[in-house]
Amino acid sequence: MNPLDALGGLAGGVGLFLLGMWLMTDGLKLAAGRALERILTGSTKTRLRGLATGVAVTALVQSSSAVTVATIGFVNAGLLTLGGALWVLFGANVGTTVTGWLVALVGLKLKIDALALPLIGIGMLLRLGDEVGRRGALGTALAGFGVLFLGIELLRSGFAGVAADFTLPQWQGYAGIAAMVGVGILMTVLMQASAAALVIAFSAAQSGLVTLEAAAAVVIGANVGTTVTAVLASIGATPNAKRAAMAHVLFNVLTGIVALLLLPWLLALLGMLRELLGLDGAPAAQLALFHTAFNVLGVLLVWPLADLLVVFLEGRFRSAEEDEARPRYLDKNVLAVPTLAFDALDRELRNLGGITLRIVRAALAGQTNLTGHERSAASLSHAIALFIAELSRTRIPAESARRLPSLLRIARYYEMAAELAAEANAAASETSAQPEVAGIGAFRALGERVIAAADPAPGAGDPAALEGDLQAFEAAYQRLKAELLELGARGALEVTAMDARLRAASALRRAVEQVVKAARLLASNHEAAGA
Repeated sequence: MNPLDALGGLAGGVGLFLLGMWLMTDGLKLAAGRALERILTGSTKTRLRGLATGVAVTALVQSSSAVTVATIGFVNAGLLTLGGALWVLFGANVGTTVTGWLVALVGLKLKIDALALPLIGIGMLLRLGDEVGRRGALGTALAGFGVLFLGIELLRSGFAGVAADFTLPQWQGYAGIAAMVGVGILMTVLMQASAAALVIAFSAAQSGLVTLEAAAAVVIGANVGTTVTAVLASIGATPNAKRAAMAHVLFNVLTGIVALLLLPWLLALLGMLRELLGLDGAPAAQLALFHTAFNVLGVLLVWPLADLLVVFLEGRFRSAEEDEARPRYLDKNVLAVPTLAFDALDRELRNLGGITLRIVRAALAGQTNLTGHERSAASLSHAIALFIAELSRTRIPAESARRLPSLLRIARYYEMAAELAAEANAAASETSAQPEVAGIGAFRALGERVIAAADPAPGAGDPAALEGDLQAFEAAYQRLKAELLELGARGALEVTAMDARLRAASALRRAVEQVVKAARLLASNHEAAGA
């Protein structure tokens, strides 16, 4: 076979495999919808449930990266504890070994054309019949599955052709095994898919291009290489995202080290087990068994250390809660799953609302030096707006897309309320030496009541009392305004002081109104989401 033709076939096989994996993952993720959220949120009551969920969901979507991203998103949104999420992540590592079994027992055994081409045809028919619905997403997944197996067929034929004409260098000893681990890591990093590296290793071993031990080293490297994606995804993310990524790295590195140290003995033991159970003796099947075995071994090793691992991780990164300007729940990783993104947005908007309410309360109480807090609210509002803009560019259902403008409006209401409170504070500081006005007490007290009723924290507000309190607050403002104008007209209050206090009262009134608007819209959005 012409070397250029063989190289082209191998490159095309890898490309088709990656394209199929992307289509399959994307389609299944959209088809799952809110079901993925329900599964994950109820999955961490026990270690075994978390582990089983990670295995099952990863086997379904055929991408441990997708499950890892979703899990990290739930941790950032406060829906999962770090300790519970770890078991979903560990289970995802075991679940991704299903890909190896598919390749070994199906992809390298059957005539791919008989399976792949009908899947592509059926999938595209479903897609054409329902481009934006769940059926269309399922069609995308089926077509992706077919494209994936076409890629496997190209790789299989390409490696068979290369094996007929060439012999790769056979590295010996520990240095050779380490080099093959490096090859596995490099392929996974470059292709951003450990499954593609596994297919290459399985195909090469099946064709006799590399030894079983060398291919096993590539599999170990691919397992370690998946951590690079998690590390890159955690750059600039919240502390919990970094902790989850670090747990992923520690688990995969620990598992890889153990597998390397036990490599010859583990392969021999699995060989005896294979013969005892009468399993397929092909190299690809042996490698799939090896991949599953050392990941399960990693879970067994980390089981007694899990609590200590959580304590260790929680001590590695400082919490961002003290920094008001930094989002607590927004993370680019959750953009991959729209339901997670909207949950994170809801929590971040409530976080912004809590900060804004503290600013408005401080201004009502006559406290000074609010500028720093107002900037924090503005910065957080800007971060929310950027997140909404990014979310709008993803594939989300039409009914969800219609919610985005109102979510952006909520953030703007809170930002304006903080700005107005700072403005009121600045105006009030101009009259610090002036005498107290009688109506200011009722104005402040009723403003505080409205703020309490509009509190966005779950279970904190009182929507039933909001309208009545707002009307009483408006009446108190009108009385205060009339009193200030009368005092100014009689000369009991300097005109400049009267003007400053009127400006301060007006700004506070508008700030409270903005908070009420945000609370109403937040509540209506919560109802529209079916929460």
